[in-house]
Amino acid sequence: MNKLTAFDLFCGAGGLTEGLKQAGFQVLAAVDNAPLAVKAYRMNHRKTRVWLTDIRRLPPLTMADEAGISVGELDLLAGCPPCQGFSSLRTRHRSSSVVDARNNLVAQFARFAEALRPRALMMENVPGLAEDVRLKRLLGRLRRLGYTLKYEVLDAADYGVPQRRRRLVLLGLLGQEVSFAEPVRRRRTVRQAIGRLPSPVDSDDPLHNHGEQRSERIRKLIETIPAEGGFRRMGREVQLGCHKRTNGFYDIYGRMAWDEPAPTITGGCINPSKGRFLHPELARAITLREAALLQSFRPGYKFPLDRGKYHAADLIGNALPPRFVALHAAALANALRSEAPGRGSAT
Repeated sequence: MNKLTAFDLFCGAGGLTEGLKQAGFQVLAAVDNAPLAVKAYRMNHRKTRVWLTDIRRLPPLTMADEAGISVGELDLLAGCPPCQGFSSLRTRHRSSSVVDARNNLVAQFARFAEALRPRALMMENVPGLAEDVRLKRLLGRLRRLGYTLKYEVLDAADYGVPQRRRRLVLLGLLGQEVSFAEPVRRRRTVRQAIGRLPSPVDSDDPLHNHGEQRSERIRKLIETIPAEGGFRRMGREVQLGCHKRTNGFYDIYGRMAWDEPAPTITGGCINPSKGRFLHPELARAITLREAALLQSFRPGYKFPLDRGKYHAADLIGNALPPRFVALHAAALANALRSEAPGRGSAT
């Protein structure tokens, strides 16, 4: 094969795969257990074989066989396992045994690495995993396989994503040192990401023109919020009750700033009661398309609206920013190509 190959574990809506492809990888196979996420993935990555199943029930060699990959041939195993493990699995008749919490999804990444012996590894997760025993166990299993590993909590805003998003990134290589990508010189801003979009009412993009329904009281409150400001900067007479009762939640019903990166885009990204998700100057929350662009998805990336806009927002907010992935994947690709000259040349 001319391109470097990759598998995507816990693929979600495809943010990781999108970044890997931008870095020159051919993603041969992917797996996730969420039907709506897999639908989004298939809408955008039609050439990748994707399994809709519980990863614990998928033999790694089955995945490899269908992708035409032998043990040791895969260039990159990548994935973003959910941080929470399962406490139990039950059948309809409640007859299955309780699963130990240590047998969690982070461990599945090690299981695939042990079975497939890829040349490189990339895993992303929440920052809290850095201090968790699950990471220590994972590192031990991977090091016993011969991988040189490096992990660090990084901010996606330092790597060209117009959003502040701190994530743990783990990279690994067989037989050579591994390095993260270099940070960009200048952070990308909200204005650069969404400033040129047309008004939603003038758009034929269903991810941009979906509209929003607010009570009259909330609409009036949103209209009073100054550009790039929020309720905490205003008098108590117009603050929400939750703001009066606590010194926390400063960003609820707050506006984004045009010339800074956005706050972390979450599954509540089109709901201003969930964070600083109001447009920098207009009397509305950001749209799904704006959220996707702030996540660094390409303008034409598709998300299904079958189950409504809030489920689509979950897919967007839970995704990995492709640009963040692409830079670190490119660093791995360069290392892999330097190890094997002539392999992975672009065509």
